[in-house]
Amino acid sequence: MALTLCSMATSVSPSSPVAASDPLAAPTLRRRLAAMLYEGLLLFGVMFGATAVFLVLRLIVPPLARTGDVGLQVWGFLALGLYFVWFWRKRGQTLAMQTWRMRVVNADGSRITLGRAVARYLLAWVWVAAAVGVIHLSGASRWAGAGVALACLLAWGALAWLDPQRQFLHDRLAGTRLVRD
Repeated sequence: MALTLCSMATSVSPSSPVAASDPLAAPTLRRRLAAMLYEGLLLFGVMFGATAVFLVLRLIVPPLARTGDVGLQVWGFLALGLYFVWFWRKRGQTLAMQTWRMRVVNADGSRITLGRAVARYLLAWVWVAAAVGVIHLSGASRWAGAGVALACLLAWGALAWLDPQRQFLHDRLAGTRLVRD
């Protein structure tokens, strides 16, 4: 079994000539991590704008004023979801993915559907939910909680190494895949 997984992983490694000619070849993990870091920078602007809109709406719509921090967090989650789903549906890639030449497609290589884009967004949050759950149940301090969050993030990323096609777990579950552009 281990030999089979190892040989399957080797057959689609990013450096093999087969992967270079495969239109559904996954980008390297290094490229994906670089795109994620760049995406994080871009999301500061997205969240700044979304927060500004929410704070203005909070002044105009009294029920929003009573939602407090939870309302702002839900608003941010929805704003991020709108950002990702809109870009994935429009071109198959966000601005950071465009810069690092990768796109998200359905598992068969076709353009991503709205349902799959939403599923991909929601499933990508599983590692965050796991980290929050562990932190909450353990009562971890701020620094220990940051360590738990980092460990969950690393475990989530490491799962791509176990996948024969180097896809993240949320892509596998959503029926999508990340490919080179």
